[in-house]
Amino acid sequence: MLIERLRVVALTLFGATCGPSSPPRTNVPPPVTTPDAGASIARVYAPVETRIENPERGFYRFVELTRETDLGWVRQGGDRIVFSYVRLDAFRASAISPAALAALERGLDTVRAAGLKIVLRFAYNDGPYPDSEPDAPLDRVLGHIRQVAPVLRAHADVILLVQAGFIGAWGEWHSSTHGLDTPSSKEAVLRALLDALPPDRMTQVRYPEDRRRIISDMLDEASAFTGALTARVGHHNDCFLASDTDEGTWPEGETARWQSVIADDGRFTPIGGESCRVNAPRSSCPTAAAELARMHYSFINRDWHPDVVRGWRDGGCLDVIERGLGYRFTLERAELPAAVRAGGAFRVRLTVRNAGWAAMFNPRPLRFVMIYGDTHTAMDFTRIDPRRWAPGASVTFEETFTLPANARGEVGLALWLPDAAARLQARPEYSVQLANEGLWDASRGWNIFATLSARE
Repeated sequence: MLIERLRVVALTLFGATCGPSSPPRTNVPPPVTTPDAGASIARVYAPVETRIENPERGFYRFVELTRETDLGWVRQGGDRIVFSYVRLDAFRASAISPAALAALERGLDTVRAAGLKIVLRFAYNDGPYPDSEPDAPLDRVLGHIRQVAPVLRAHADVILLVQAGFIGAWGEWHSSTHGLDTPSSKEAVLRALLDALPPDRMTQVRYPEDRRRIISDMLDEASAFTGALTARVGHHNDCFLASDTDEGTWPEGETARWQSVIADDGRFTPIGGESCRVNAPRSSCPTAAAELARMHYSFINRDWHPDVVRGWRDGGCLDVIERGLGYRFTLERAELPAAVRAGGAFRVRLTVRNAGWAAMFNPRPLRFVMIYGDTHTAMDFTRIDPRRWAPGASVTFEETFTLPANARGEVGLALWLPDAAARLQARPEYSVQLANEGLWDASRGWNIFATLSARE
């Protein structure tokens, strides 16, 4: 009975499967041509239900950033995100040392070398005893944020987000020994941290009430992704499913209301976290998969709590969760000309579905690549923001492109979603793979979906 329920959950969240899938191929699909050069062709694409390791979503692994020298094991295990505290215990009464700042830079370089992104949180202790493990006074915290700002900006390409830490036990914004768990101190820290980050990077707060106390504005389609304060603050739940209130994450008696608020924000801001203890049946498969989907989770801890994650594996929903976290784009349909003349203009109309539980929250370009001979041309789809591709919805967009005058024979067509950072765009592991069979070119990070005949 449990297996059948899980099958129904999976079908509801992801749609019916299309039968067994084969490994992705890197060959260009057959030409979509007919003898009539003026005709157009519509092609339909089937999704796959296999796990796809894409950047900026999925399970994350816990690491100690300033001590790591090689993070290749994370990608070898199939994950693309790491989480690390940056401990500032030694600097509660002083500035951060140059050596510590250098260690932070080396750690971020290690993340980049491994092809990963990182979630960071700065903290002055490892909790849970704030009387013996203090945090720091507000002026010291703000000084430390100013010190790390240049490092964060220089390495923003590999920073998925920075959680709003610094205050209290574990940097979770409670139990502050210096009285920082007040609305005014929390707002000062939050604003300083967002000022330290580039405008296109977000943060997360631990408690929903803090977000609403500091930022009363409601987030909607118009204000999302504008760089405004209200558009840059998500939520991390570090006791997911651990009790009826997730160990105080949701105010007593108001769980449903606050979950609705955060789920609404989660359409445009990052939602993530971890579980902290087994709390069956709430922490078991049916509830876990449903709440991760409803709250629009982009990432969650694979390492904690191990018994909860093990329960998902034994309960048969781990694969469902691995597929569902974050975005999952599938190409559904393409409308193309049957053939086009070299140097001529042609229209491309595409439909893409986001079958994941969340949207992207960091910027990412969408490019159209024309491949001919040993060369290629890449052009942006204008006015298209993949962050707007809502979970569970399909979007159709079109653009007119010009085939290069020197193109001859078959011309491959590809969708390319590289990282927004210039120094990562040539690295295919930072590009997005569509959940379709046979489109992915792993050597270049392209999704090659058709070919045209180029005529003189």
